[in-house]
Amino acid sequence: MWEALDSWLTPADNFFFVNHYGQPNGLDEAMWRVDIGGLVARPQSLTLAYLKTRPRHEVNFTLECSGNTGLDFFIGGIGNARWAGARLAPLLEEAGVLEQGSEVIFWGADQGKVTIRDNSGVVSGGQTGAVEPDAGGALDLTITEQFARSMSLDEALNRDNLLCYEMNGKPLPPAHGFPVRLIAPGWYGVANVKWLTRIEVVDHRYAGRFMARDYVTIREEQRGGETVWTFTTVSHDRLKSAPAKVTRRGDGYTIRGAAWGAPIAAVEVQIDNGPWMATRLYVPPPRRKESRGYAWRFWRFDWGAPASGEHKITSRAFDVDGNMQPAPNDPFLASKRTYWESNGHITRRVIIP
Repeated sequence: MWEALDSWLTPADNFFFVNHYGQPNGLDEAMWRVDIGGLVARPQSLTLAYLKTRPRHEVNFTLECSGNTGLDFFIGGIGNARWAGARLAPLLEEAGVLEQGSEVIFWGADQGKVTIRDNSGVVSGGQTGAVEPDAGGALDLTITEQFARSMSLDEALNRDNLLCYEMNGKPLPPAHGFPVRLIAPGWYGVANVKWLTRIEVVDHRYAGRFMARDYVTIREEQRGGETVWTFTTVSHDRLKSAPAKVTRRGDGYTIRGAAWGAPIAAVEVQIDNGPWMATRLYVPPPRRKESRGYAWRFWRFDWGAPASGEHKITSRAFDVDGNMQPAPNDPFLASKRTYWESNGHITRRVIIP
């Protein structure tokens, strides 16, 4: 993936995609609606045609899967696009969120069977599904769950959040959420719900599969000589960078890479465990008022004429607030027992002939 990085915007046909229940069938642009309901004074049912009459807003946003680089075989779960659509915040404001509304749930059209184990041997009422005891007496509850994610009302009112219908100037491809998806700049991919059908304002934290059971980062910590396990829901992007490739011109070599996850101030590179050296950030840096640091920045380092053989290249990024991308042995990362949100230094190996 990284060797092919040659454009600031990632073409849709080269952009990664992940779905959990499969791509839904029968999505008809003319029949599609997204409803805004729950704790609102004026429920809405919006067509795509109506959204296109609203002021069009664009945002350049690098979308990364929260599992990207967390496993050795998954290194291409990232891409940068220019997303366009109608701002979410004015639509929520026009619906009139009631005083008790505090959380906003985004529901996709995709759904699937989920089996939940109840080890107490008791299944609460109010849910539809098949209940079967296993050999140990525990009960398994199988339900059909619709994909959904939530965020706080304040987070949902971010002025850059979109009900998005375009990707790089063209209609969203089906794999990327056609006809409309949520684009929430600054959040990992799972929060950017595709095939959006319903927006629901509630007075509690949503605790569905992809908030409370999956996409949860688990850490093992020692406190007072005891092991304590902590659980946090995957949400906002983390500061990250990667060496992409080494190119040769004449006798000289150049290292190129990208940095993302926050407004980028600087990137440094290390070769073969040597000193950290400054790289040069280069265009296109979008106007800050448009991107707010949501898009990746490219960087380069003129390596000169390195010795023949294998070399290790590592990068680390710094954001405008002075935060530094952590090393893999940073305690915050080292205590992690799940592969989500792996933003430690990335080291790549290259052979110079």
